[in-house]
Amino acid sequence: MTVATATRAEFTKQFSTSMWWLLTIILVAYVAFTAGALAFVFGGVDAGVLPGQGAPVPTEGIAPVLYGLAATVGYVVPLIVGTLMVTGEFRHQTLTATFLTTPRRSTVLWAKIVAGAIIGVGFGIVGTLAAALPSAGILAAFGLPTDLDSRETWALLARVVLAFAIWVLVGIGVGALVRNQVAAVVGVLVFTQFLEPIARTAGAFVDGLDAVTAYLPGAASDALVGSSVFALAGGAAESGLEWWAGGLVLTAYAVVFLVLGYATSWRRDVS
Repeated sequence: MTVATATRAEFTKQFSTSMWWLLTIILVAYVAFTAGALAFVFGGVDAGVLPGQGAPVPTEGIAPVLYGLAATVGYVVPLIVGTLMVTGEFRHQTLTATFLTTPRRSTVLWAKIVAGAIIGVGFGIVGTLAAALPSAGILAAFGLPTDLDSRETWALLARVVLAFAIWVLVGIGVGALVRNQVAAVVGVLVFTQFLEPIARTAGAFVDGLDAVTAYLPGAASDALVGSSVFALAGGAAESGLEWWAGGLVLTAYAVVFLVLGYATSWRRDVS
């Protein structure tokens, strides 16, 4: 079986369950609510509708930060999607039939990579729209610039979609390396929602630590996108990486996990 045939089979497997649209709903609700709420806060404070405290709201350049929220807070969804693409097969033992149909295990993994990248693009488009539509509408209602007439803004939106595609590949690598679905998903949630945010926040206050945290996967993703609410809030050091360097670092994580997963867990017996 060729990679193209295996990829078509992979799409059939992924869209034959309800998981893909459940995760889509979670992504849209999470990102849209976060972006819309922050846009309302910034717009409301600037317009005097909400009481402001401390430093003035940086209304200039706030739109790209809100649009980039799709990747900043929503990247856990494509990461889980990629993880479930592999661990789901281990858990339900469907990988045995897959390997019997396609004995070359590298072909199966490549099919997951190709399908995962395409699925990641789809989730990226949905996440980008979920962040941009409500936040742009609210900013416009308050008379704040939406920056949708800027080429830089559209380039940022494209990089958000690219980041989502890479995150799915990272997830596939994690799933190939950690075969147990519960352990893999819990590990992903603990790292993305607790460990890395704490480390990045600490990097804003500990001298020299930001040089290390800039190479964490979430920080690299923010660098790729080119905007981060972490830096805006002052709770984390802003990454010094260029967008292309952030993309290379995030891609390196995907490659490392995929190679390690293939060299260890993927080549072992599955039943």
